[in-house]
Amino acid sequence: MKIIIEPKKITHKNFKKFGELISTIKTKPININNGYAKRFNNLCKINTSIKKGSTIMSIFSAKKRKFPMTIKMMEKHPLGSQAFIPMNETTFLVFVSPKGKKPNVKKIESFIVPKQMGVNYKPGIWHFPLISKKNMNFLVIDRKGKGNNLVIHNFKKEKIILKNG
Repeated sequence: MKIIIEPKKITHKNFKKFGELISTIKTKPININNGYAKRFNNLCKINTSIKKGSTIMSIFSAKKRKFPMTIKMMEKHPLGSQAFIPMNETTFLVFVSPKGKKPNVKKIESFIVPKQMGVNYKPGIWHFPLISKKNMNFLVIDRKGKGNNLVIHNFKKEKIILKNG
């Protein structure tokens, strides 16, 4: 079975079932530091406490992907959310499928994440690892702790192609 996925523009509404869009748009800031900075509070719900996990912050150094690209696997983190925030102004892609024992190929979606935004996957959401359009770093907030928080599904019969967004 051959499946071609065309990425679409991400919105808070169309990404809600997979997680949250991290953005300062439509968020009222709090003036801090005598007016020299603005604080945008509570932009997403980091969930890492399942099975007494703790929250960690890392930097992932991602390599630029080439398109169209073949998607051979997806992964999920059942014990915690996972947030990706680009450290440079750029767009990137996400490739997701709802929670389940394995990715539902009929419900796979891909989104274009615009500049100055990030994403936070809910625990258990199937996704493909970082799909960066250039060599760059991402700030990643996720879970550390006991338990199996990485499940990988390799596609065997399906040939899934992701187009460039």
